[in-house]
Amino acid sequence: MRVKSLFALAALFASVLITTAPRAETASAKKIPVVASFSILADFTRQIGGDKVEVKMLVPPDGDVHVYEPSPADAQSLAKAKLIVVNGLVLEGWMDRLIAASGARAPVVVAAKGVTPRKGEEERGEKGVDPHAWQSIANAKIYVGNILAGLVAVDPADAEYFRDRTRNYDSELDALDVKVRAAIAEIPPQNRRIITTHDAFGYFGQAYGFSFIAPEGLSTESEPSARDVARLIEQIRKENAPAVFLENISDPRLMQRIAEESGTKIGGTLFSDSLSPPDGPAATYIAMMEHNISELKKALIPAAR
Repeated sequence: MRVKSLFALAALFASVLITTAPRAETASAKKIPVVASFSILADFTRQIGGDKVEVKMLVPPDGDVHVYEPSPADAQSLAKAKLIVVNGLVLEGWMDRLIAASGARAPVVVAAKGVTPRKGEEERGEKGVDPHAWQSIANAKIYVGNILAGLVAVDPADAEYFRDRTRNYDSELDALDVKVRAAIAEIPPQNRRIITTHDAFGYFGQAYGFSFIAPEGLSTESEPSARDVARLIEQIRKENAPAVFLENISDPRLMQRIAEESGTKIGGTLFSDSLSPPDGPAATYIAMMEHNISELKKALIPAAR
């Protein structure tokens, strides 16, 4: 009898699993699986999609989308996606091959569609397109509109939900734009120019009257050589920039030398191509823009006094 009881319990347990598993699967299926190429696009998609979407980003926070190497897991995520969100403007040079290799059939939203592109860094002797269009808040709203259209197309039943969230988020972006402009107004016009190690802020400069100068011959992927540092110091002096933000230089002694020999202020970290991890200062697009303008103010307002 005891053996029979054990079998009965096992059968009951199995029947519970069988009846509950499909329900759990159905519940999870309610969320639209979306793959975004990097963290900023993932944030935009979450802001619009809310609890109707499950967003997977390929390039993680603090990652470099320019040199990212996709993994087999990325291909699997794309194959399961109902929507794929990419930047466009030749940012993700690896993305088309990855989508083809994954066999993904999901529609692709090009978030930067409709943006007026700027000329970018020189590559192979030719001027390319600057892909960092999200650095302008007006462009960010274009991104949001394109992602909204993509979500409505794959889930028309929740269209009004997505539109409501987009209206709210657009209002937050409008408020952010006012905040950024007010902060820049506090910076003296002659100080609205800095040197950065990454030519990623051109759209910001164009939108807000700022000048960002990228050092000549300095790689963003490794610490500079002694010759690179000497050339950088010479350029800082020549440009007479009041501040320099050197994201790829981690050696504090080297930073101190550059500051002393160039006579300029070393600023903090500016986020350009990715957000920070959730516990960092730039976990969302809005937080990133607020952080960047705060760092610019710290570096540039005291220099005028």
